[in-house]
Amino acid sequence: MTDALSPAAGFAPLRTERFTLRALRAEDAPALHRLVNDWEVAKMLARVPFPYPRGLAEEWIASTAVQMEEGSAWHLAITGHEGDREVLVGCVGITREPNGTRAELGYWVGRRFWGHGAASEAAGRMLRWALANLPIERVVASALADNTRSNAVLRRIGFRETGTGMQDFVSRGGAMPVRLFEAGREDMDAPAALPAAAAPEAAATGKRILLVAACALIDADGRVLLARRPEGKPLAGLWEFPGGKMHAEETPEAALIRELHEELGIDVTEACLAPFAFASHGYEAFHLLMPLYLCRRWRGTVTGREGQALAWVRPEKLASYPMPPADVPLVALLRDFL
Repeated sequence: MTDALSPAAGFAPLRTERFTLRALRAEDAPALHRLVNDWEVAKMLARVPFPYPRGLAEEWIASTAVQMEEGSAWHLAITGHEGDREVLVGCVGITREPNGTRAELGYWVGRRFWGHGAASEAAGRMLRWALANLPIERVVASALADNTRSNAVLRRIGFRETGTGMQDFVSRGGAMPVRLFEAGREDMDAPAALPAAAAPEAAATGKRILLVAACALIDADGRVLLARRPEGKPLAGLWEFPGGKMHAEETPEAALIRELHEELGIDVTEACLAPFAFASHGYEAFHLLMPLYLCRRWRGTVTGREGQALAWVRPEKLASYPMPPADVPLVALLRDFL
Protein backbone atom coordinates (compact mmCIF):
# COMPACT_ATOMS: atom_id res chain seq x y z
CA MET A 1 0.00 0.00 0.00
CA THR A 2 1.25 3.47 -0.82
CA ASP A 3 0.54 6.74 0.93
CA ALA A 4 -2.25 8.89 -0.42
CA LEU A 5 0.29 11.66 -0.64
CA SER A 6 3.18 11.17 -3.08
CA PRO A 7 6.18 13.14 -1.78
CA ALA A 8 7.64 13.33 -5.28
CA ALA A 9 4.57 15.23 -6.43
CA GLY A 10 5.26 18.04 -3.97
CA PHE A 11 3.34 19.23 -0.96
CA ALA A 12 0.16 21.25 -1.37
CA PRO A 13 -0.04 23.92 1.38
CA LEU A 14 -2.64 23.40 4.08
CA ARG A 15 -4.99 26.28 4.85
CA THR A 16 -6.67 27.30 8.06
CA GLU A 17 -8.95 30.24 8.71
CA ARG A 18 -6.00 32.58 9.27
CA PHE A 19 -2.82 30.73 8.35
CA THR A 20 -1.05 28.77 5.63
CA LEU A 21 1.05 25.72 6.47
CA ARG A 22 3.60 25.29 3.68
CA ALA A 23 6.97 23.70 3.03
CA LEU A 24 9.88 25.63 4.50
CA ARG A 25 12.08 27.61 2.11
CA ALA A 26 15.70 28.72 2.31
CA GLU A 27 14.57 32.34 2.51
CA ASP A 28 12.68 31.54 5.75
CA ALA A 29 15.99 31.09 7.63
CA PRO A 30 16.41 34.69 8.93
CA ALA A 31 12.87 34.92 10.29
CA LEU A 32 12.98 31.39 11.69
CA HIS A 33 16.27 32.14 13.49
CA ARG A 34 14.90 35.37 14.90
CA LEU A 35 11.80 33.70 16.33
CA VAL A 36 13.30 30.50 17.75
CA ASN A 37 16.51 32.10 19.11
CA ASP A 38 14.46 33.30 22.07
CA TRP A 39 14.90 31.66 25.47
CA GLU A 40 11.16 31.77 26.17
CA VAL A 41 10.57 29.71 23.01
CA ALA A 42 13.67 27.49 23.00
CA LYS A 43 13.33 26.37 26.62
CA MET A 44 9.99 24.73 25.78
CA LEU A 45 11.38 22.67 22.86
CA ALA A 46 13.18 19.40 23.50
CA ARG A 47 15.43 19.33 20.44
CA VAL A 48 16.31 23.03 20.06
CA PRO A 49 19.61 24.36 21.46
CA PHE A 50 20.02 27.79 22.96
CA PRO A 51 21.56 29.99 21.76
CA TYR A 52 20.37 28.80 18.36
CA PRO A 53 23.13 29.21 15.73
CA ARG A 54 22.16 31.09 12.58
CA GLY A 55 23.63 28.41 10.32
CA LEU A 56 21.56 25.74 12.02
CA ALA A 57 18.38 27.33 10.68
CA GLU A 58 19.59 26.90 7.11
CA GLU A 59 20.76 23.32 7.73
CA TRP A 60 17.49 22.34 9.36
CA ILE A 61 15.35 23.84 6.58
CA ALA A 62 17.37 21.91 4.00
CA SER A 63 16.88 18.69 5.98
CA THR A 64 13.10 19.15 6.02
CA ALA A 65 12.99 19.01 2.23
CA VAL A 66 14.86 15.68 2.27
CA GLN A 67 12.55 14.23 4.91
CA MET A 68 9.50 15.28 2.96
CA GLU A 69 10.81 13.63 -0.19
CA GLU A 70 11.48 10.46 1.82
CA GLY A 71 7.99 10.58 3.30
CA SER A 72 9.37 10.34 6.83
CA ALA A 73 8.44 13.79 8.17
CA TRP A 74 6.59 16.94 7.21
CA HIS A 75 7.90 20.08 8.93
CA LEU A 76 5.98 23.13 7.77
CA ALA A 77 6.14 26.87 8.16
CA ILE A 78 3.13 28.52 9.78
CA THR A 79 2.63 31.77 7.90
CA GLY A 80 0.14 34.61 8.08
CA HIS A 81 -0.11 38.07 6.58
CA GLU A 82 0.44 41.56 7.88
CA GLY A 83 -1.04 43.68 5.14
CA ASP A 84 0.33 42.29 1.88
CA ARG A 85 3.44 40.83 3.52
CA GLU A 86 3.77 37.16 4.40
CA VAL A 87 4.96 36.67 7.97
CA LEU A 88 6.47 33.57 9.56
CA VAL A 89 4.55 32.75 12.74
CA GLY A 90 6.20 29.46 13.73
CA CYS A 91 6.55 25.84 12.64
CA VAL A 92 4.53 22.66 12.94
CA GLY A 93 5.53 19.14 11.99
CA ILE A 94 4.61 15.48 11.96
CA THR A 95 7.25 12.72 12.05
CA ARG A 96 6.43 9.09 11.29
CA GLU A 97 7.94 6.24 13.25
CA PRO A 98 9.99 3.99 10.92
CA ASN A 99 7.82 1.10 9.71
CA GLY A 100 5.21 1.93 12.32
CA THR A 101 1.64 3.13 12.58
CA ARG A 102 2.37 6.08 14.88
CA ALA A 103 3.64 9.59 14.28
CA GLU A 104 4.73 12.45 16.54
CA LEU A 105 3.36 15.99 16.40
CA GLY A 106 5.48 19.00 17.31
CA TYR A 107 5.04 22.75 16.98
CA TRP A 108 6.20 26.13 18.17
CA VAL A 109 5.03 29.72 17.71
CA GLY A 110 7.08 32.91 18.00
CA ARG A 111 6.57 34.77 21.27
CA ARG A 112 4.98 37.84 19.69
CA PHE A 113 2.20 35.63 18.30
CA TRP A 114 1.32 33.99 21.62
CA GLY A 115 -2.18 34.34 22.99
CA HIS A 116 -3.98 34.46 19.65
CA GLY A 117 -4.77 30.78 19.11
CA ALA A 118 -2.14 30.27 16.41
CA ALA A 119 -0.78 27.06 17.92
CA SER A 120 -4.21 25.44 18.27
CA GLU A 121 -5.24 26.40 14.74
CA ALA A 122 -2.04 25.18 13.09
CA ALA A 123 -1.43 22.05 15.20
CA GLY A 124 -5.07 20.99 14.92
CA ARG A 125 -4.94 21.30 11.14
CA MET A 126 -1.71 19.28 10.99
CA LEU A 127 -3.13 16.57 13.22
CA ARG A 128 -6.27 16.18 11.10
CA TRP A 129 -4.23 16.15 7.88
CA ALA A 130 -1.90 13.44 9.21
CA LEU A 131 -4.69 11.11 10.34
CA ALA A 132 -6.51 11.57 7.02
CA ASN A 133 -3.54 11.22 4.66
CA LEU A 134 -0.84 9.07 6.24
CA PRO A 135 -0.92 5.30 6.92
CA ILE A 136 -0.94 5.82 10.68
CA GLU A 137 -3.38 5.01 13.47
CA ARG A 138 -2.13 7.18 16.32
CA VAL A 139 -0.36 10.50 16.83
CA VAL A 140 1.62 11.18 20.00
CA ALA A 141 2.87 14.43 21.48
CA SER A 142 4.52 15.67 24.67
CA ALA A 143 4.87 18.95 26.52
CA LEU A 144 6.71 20.12 29.60
CA ALA A 145 4.66 19.38 32.67
CA ASP A 146 4.65 23.06 33.65
CA ASN A 147 3.94 24.35 30.12
CA THR A 148 0.27 25.06 30.77
CA ARG A 149 -0.23 26.72 27.37
CA SER A 150 1.00 23.76 25.36
CA ASN A 151 -0.84 21.22 27.51
CA ALA A 152 -4.04 23.19 26.95
CA VAL A 153 -3.43 23.34 23.20
CA LEU A 154 -3.02 19.57 22.93
CA ARG A 155 -6.19 18.89 24.90
CA ARG A 156 -8.09 21.48 22.87
CA ILE A 157 -7.28 19.90 19.51
CA GLY A 158 -8.26 16.37 20.57
CA PHE A 159 -5.34 14.76 22.40
CA ARG A 160 -5.81 12.64 25.51
CA GLU A 161 -3.24 12.67 28.29
CA THR A 162 -1.78 9.18 28.69
CA GLY A 163 0.83 9.65 31.42
CA THR A 164 4.01 11.39 32.38
CA GLY A 165 7.69 10.85 31.67
CA MET A 166 11.13 12.38 31.45
CA GLN A 167 12.57 13.83 28.25
CA ASP A 168 15.94 15.36 27.42
CA PHE A 169 15.83 19.08 26.61
CA VAL A 170 18.90 20.28 24.71
CA SER A 171 18.40 23.90 25.70
CA ARG A 172 18.19 23.00 29.41
CA GLY A 173 21.03 20.49 29.36
CA GLY A 174 19.14 17.58 30.86
CA ALA A 175 15.95 15.63 31.38
CA MET A 176 12.72 17.39 32.33
CA PRO A 177 9.28 16.07 33.38
CA VAL A 178 6.75 16.00 30.53
CA ARG A 179 3.12 15.09 30.03
CA LEU A 180 2.45 12.50 27.34
CA PHE A 181 -0.48 12.72 24.92
CA GLU A 182 -2.05 10.56 22.22
CA ALA A 183 -4.79 11.01 19.63
CA GLY A 184 -6.51 8.79 17.09
CA ARG A 185 -9.40 9.11 14.69
CA GLU A 186 -11.87 8.29 17.44
CA ASP A 187 -10.66 11.39 19.31
CA MET A 188 -11.23 13.59 16.27
CA ASP A 189 -14.74 12.37 15.56
CA ALA A 190 -16.47 10.02 17.95
CA PRO A 191 -19.09 7.83 16.27
CA ALA A 192 -21.78 9.98 17.84
CA ALA A 193 -20.69 12.77 15.52
CA LEU A 194 -21.50 10.76 12.41
CA PRO A 195 -24.56 12.14 10.60
CA ALA A 196 -27.64 9.99 10.75
CA ALA A 197 -30.49 9.61 8.31
CA ALA A 198 -34.05 9.71 9.54
CA ALA A 199 -34.65 6.19 10.80
CA PRO A 200 -36.53 4.32 13.54
CA GLU A 201 -34.91 3.52 16.86
CA ALA A 202 -33.85 -0.01 17.70
CA ALA A 203 -36.20 -1.14 20.45
CA ALA A 204 -33.62 -3.18 22.38
CA THR A 205 -30.94 -0.51 22.61
CA GLY A 206 -32.77 2.77 22.15
CA LYS A 207 -30.27 3.65 19.41
CA ARG A 208 -31.37 5.03 16.09
CA ILE A 209 -30.69 2.88 13.03
CA LEU A 210 -28.52 4.38 10.31
CA LEU A 211 -29.11 2.87 6.87
CA VAL A 212 -26.15 2.99 4.48
CA ALA A 213 -25.67 1.27 1.11
CA ALA A 214 -22.21 0.27 -0.13
CA CYS A 215 -20.84 -1.15 -3.35
CA ALA A 216 -17.81 -3.26 -4.25
CA LEU A 217 -16.87 -2.13 -7.75
CA ILE A 218 -14.90 -4.92 -9.45
CA ASP A 219 -12.81 -4.21 -12.55
CA ALA A 220 -11.86 -6.54 -15.41
CA ASP A 221 -8.75 -7.69 -13.49
CA GLY A 222 -10.79 -8.71 -10.45
CA ARG A 223 -9.63 -5.78 -8.33
CA VAL A 224 -11.94 -4.05 -5.87
CA LEU A 225 -12.21 -0.27 -5.50
CA LEU A 226 -11.63 1.27 -2.09
CA ALA A 227 -12.05 4.97 -1.32
CA ARG A 228 -10.24 6.80 1.47
CA ARG A 229 -12.39 9.07 3.63
CA PRO A 230 -11.02 12.60 3.11
CA GLU A 231 -10.03 15.10 5.76
CA GLY A 232 -13.01 16.81 7.31
CA LYS A 233 -15.21 13.70 7.36
CA PRO A 234 -15.70 11.38 10.33
CA LEU A 235 -13.20 8.50 10.35
CA ALA A 236 -10.99 10.41 7.89
CA GLY A 237 -8.10 8.36 6.55
CA LEU A 238 -9.84 4.98 6.69
CA TRP A 239 -10.61 3.05 3.50
CA GLU A 240 -14.15 1.95 2.67
CA PHE A 241 -16.40 0.59 -0.03
CA PRO A 242 -18.01 3.51 -1.93
CA GLY A 243 -21.57 4.37 -1.04
CA GLY A 244 -23.49 6.49 1.40
CA LYS A 245 -26.59 7.15 3.47
CA MET A 246 -30.01 6.28 2.14
CA HIS A 247 -32.39 9.20 1.95
CA ALA A 248 -35.91 8.91 3.33
CA GLU A 249 -38.03 6.54 1.18
CA GLU A 250 -34.98 5.74 -0.99
CA THR A 251 -34.11 2.14 -1.86
CA PRO A 252 -30.54 0.87 -1.41
CA GLU A 253 -30.18 0.55 -5.18
CA ALA A 254 -31.36 4.12 -5.79
CA ALA A 255 -29.02 5.40 -3.07
CA LEU A 256 -26.05 3.66 -4.68
CA ILE A 257 -26.87 4.92 -8.16
CA ARG A 258 -26.97 8.46 -6.77
CA GLU A 259 -23.89 8.13 -4.54
CA LEU A 260 -21.70 6.48 -7.18
CA HIS A 261 -22.49 9.28 -9.61
CA GLU A 262 -21.90 12.03 -7.04
CA GLU A 263 -18.72 10.55 -5.52
CA LEU A 264 -17.10 8.76 -8.48
CA GLY A 265 -18.66 10.26 -11.60
CA ILE A 266 -19.94 6.94 -12.95
CA ASP A 267 -23.40 5.82 -14.04
CA VAL A 268 -24.74 2.50 -12.80
CA THR A 269 -28.06 0.85 -13.54
CA GLU A 270 -30.04 -1.13 -10.98
CA ALA A 271 -29.66 -4.27 -13.09
CA CYS A 272 -25.88 -4.13 -12.58
CA LEU A 273 -26.13 -4.08 -8.77
CA ALA A 274 -26.06 -7.57 -7.25
CA PRO A 275 -26.86 -7.90 -3.50
CA PHE A 276 -23.98 -9.73 -1.80
CA ALA A 277 -23.91 -9.34 2.00
CA PHE A 278 -24.67 -6.87 4.75
CA ALA A 279 -22.99 -5.40 7.80
CA SER A 280 -24.65 -4.81 11.15
CA HIS A 281 -22.54 -2.81 13.58
CA GLY A 282 -23.34 -1.02 16.81
CA TYR A 283 -21.65 2.34 17.34
CA GLU A 284 -21.94 4.25 20.58
CA ALA A 285 -24.85 6.44 19.50
CA PHE A 286 -26.51 4.44 16.69
CA HIS A 287 -26.67 1.05 15.02
CA LEU A 288 -25.55 0.82 11.39
CA LEU A 289 -27.09 -1.50 8.80
CA MET A 290 -25.22 -1.60 5.50
CA PRO A 291 -26.06 -3.86 2.54
CA LEU A 292 -23.10 -4.47 0.23
CA TYR A 293 -23.67 -4.85 -3.51
CA LEU A 294 -21.33 -6.07 -6.23
CA CYS A 295 -20.99 -4.20 -9.52
CA ARG A 296 -18.88 -5.15 -12.53
CA ARG A 297 -20.35 -2.83 -15.17
CA TRP A 298 -20.69 0.95 -15.22
CA ARG A 299 -20.39 3.87 -17.61
CA GLY A 300 -17.76 6.56 -17.22
CA THR A 301 -14.31 6.80 -15.65
CA VAL A 302 -13.96 6.30 -11.91
CA THR A 303 -12.77 9.62 -10.43
CA GLY A 304 -12.57 10.85 -6.85
CA ARG A 305 -14.90 13.82 -7.22
CA GLU A 306 -14.74 14.73 -3.50
CA GLY A 307 -10.96 14.76 -3.29
CA GLN A 308 -10.81 11.24 -1.87
CA ALA A 309 -7.92 8.92 -2.69
CA LEU A 310 -8.87 5.76 -4.60
CA ALA A 311 -7.18 2.37 -4.79
CA TRP A 312 -7.88 -0.69 -6.92
CA VAL A 313 -6.99 -3.57 -4.62
CA ARG A 314 -6.50 -7.28 -5.16
CA PRO A 315 -8.94 -9.26 -2.99
CA GLU A 316 -6.13 -10.87 -0.99
CA LYS A 317 -4.74 -7.40 -0.13
CA LEU A 318 -7.98 -5.86 1.14
CA ALA A 319 -7.25 -6.69 4.79
CA SER A 320 -4.07 -4.57 4.71
CA TYR A 321 -6.14 -1.38 4.35
CA PRO A 322 -7.47 0.07 7.62
CA MET A 323 -11.27 0.30 7.44
CA PRO A 324 -14.19 1.46 9.58
CA PRO A 325 -15.39 -1.31 11.93
CA ALA A 326 -18.57 -1.90 9.91
CA ASP A 327 -16.63 -2.65 6.70
CA VAL A 328 -14.11 -5.07 8.22
CA PRO A 329 -16.33 -8.22 8.42
CA LEU A 330 -17.20 -7.86 4.74
CA VAL A 331 -13.58 -8.18 3.63
CA ALA A 332 -13.22 -11.92 4.32
CA LEU A 333 -16.55 -12.68 2.62
CA LEU A 334 -15.57 -10.70 -0.45
CA ARG A 335 -12.06 -12.16 -0.60
CA ASP A 336 -13.35 -15.75 -0.42
CA PHE A 337 -16.01 -15.06 -3.07
CA LEU A 338 -13.61 -13.47 -5.56
